[in-house]
Amino acid sequence: QVQLVESGGGLVQAGGSLRLSCAPSDTIFSINAVGWHRQAPGKQRELVAVITNQGSTNYADSVKGRFTISRDDAKNTVYLQMNSLKPEDTAVYYCNADLVRDGTIWYDYWGQGTQVTVSS
Repeated sequence: QVQLVESGGGLVQAGGSLRLSCAPSDTIFSINAVGWHRQAPGKQRELVAVITNQGSTNYADSVKGRFTISRDDAKNTVYLQMNSLKPEDTAVYYCNADLVRDGTIWYDYWGQGTQVTVSS
């Protein structure tokens, strides 16, 4: 069964940067629309950034100007570049995507999550 595989999380000091990656585990599936979500301890999961299959993007107000979502269709991968990180960005980050296979859309796949910790 296809899964979304995330990578790139870790520990960074405030003001630092990280880049998260998300790709399907089976390359016969192509990524369609993708969203990055995050969940901090004791808080609800929130949508951080989205990118459509045509490359249109949208961001939560809390990350505008600091985070950039992008896609490389040749690599079948979506990225979340996170700059000027703050301690309040600490959370588990999840990739959520619709996938395409043979012209059919498969909806609402989630990755396992990757921890991002920002120290002050």
